[in-house]
Amino acid sequence: MAILGFLTGYILPFVIVLSVLVFVHEMGHYLVGRLCGIRVTAFSVGFGPELLGFTDGHGTRWKLSAIPLGGYVKFYGDDDAASMPDAGAVAHMSEAEKAQTLAGAKLWKRAATVAAGPIANFILAIAIFAVLFSVYGKVVADPVVAEVKPDSAALAAGVQPGDRLVAMDGNRIKTFDDVRRYVSIRPETPITVTVLRDGQELQLPMVPKRTEMTDQFGNKIELGLIGIVTNEERGNFRVETFTPLQAVSEGVTETGNIVTGTFRYIGNLFTGRMKADQLGGPVRVAQASGQMASLGVAAVVQLAAVLSVSIGLLNLMPVPVLDGGHLVFYAIEAIRGRPLAAGAQEIAFRIGLAMVLSLMVFATFNDISNLIG
Repeated sequence: MAILGFLTGYILPFVIVLSVLVFVHEMGHYLVGRLCGIRVTAFSVGFGPELLGFTDGHGTRWKLSAIPLGGYVKFYGDDDAASMPDAGAVAHMSEAEKAQTLAGAKLWKRAATVAAGPIANFILAIAIFAVLFSVYGKVVADPVVAEVKPDSAALAAGVQPGDRLVAMDGNRIKTFDDVRRYVSIRPETPITVTVLRDGQELQLPMVPKRTEMTDQFGNKIELGLIGIVTNEERGNFRVETFTPLQAVSEGVTETGNIVTGTFRYIGNLFTGRMKADQLGGPVRVAQASGQMASLGVAAVVQLAAVLSVSIGLLNLMPVPVLDGGHLVFYAIEAIRGRPLAAGAQEIAFRIGLAMVLSLMVFATFNDISNLIG
């Protein structure tokens, strides 16, 4: 029974969420590639042995594979799922056949086809957030200070109950979520908070404290806090509703917030303000999927939106074997007027594959360490 509960409570939500996101990503590649006249020989959700599939009238093999940790679209003339061209096979093709390969297509067609996968993930995230905001609205709280915690950055800076936070480093804010989002990714980073007090704006410099928190599921997370209690935490908040067009705009904003937060986190890794043990892999994603599933469908869908943005960003990293690596090659080709030599590309792909595998191993190690800890 314990194993069955683990499979249905954690593994199944994880597989469903990831498979949908992978399908959307690869469908972006597929649709734009087809529009650009590039033939597709295989569309797979998952890697490894094929579990089931069919071949359509265009010669594309659609399949569900055994390892649900990604997927791929294989184009005509590709040597592998990472779209490394099969130089030998392409060399023996006619000009008409070469034009149907990814390697033989015009530069702009290749770039559009490769970029379409991550873009599809961003569009999906925006659509999900828009639907959630349209259906459920958005819980918001005004950034008014109800209480200042002792021994906090806010207290040291002179923040008082009743102050309204109106800007962070000059960036105007509307809700307490804006404050939380800005501060949480800036532990031990000096910031200037503008507060409105008795009709006057005051500039208060402070440094958010690095704090380890435990969420409702017992997961430990590290973030920056300034130490204020708002009316939201005392149960005083409102639900904003949106028209469909406003919901789309909010979806774009929410997606943008995830992107900027991710880049800020990466920057904090390099500066030492964040620990690398916050990086998670498939085990942590499976755990999060199960935890969100216990909160209901809306929570799982929201997690899917966040993960969709993450998948889009990950694939845009300038690492060979990822979409971003291909786009770098295309940029070099546009500058040089000719592509990199096949040998140089192959070496770069091998290095890129080693980097991706190392990152996966490191993230999985973090996952296991957190589970054991």
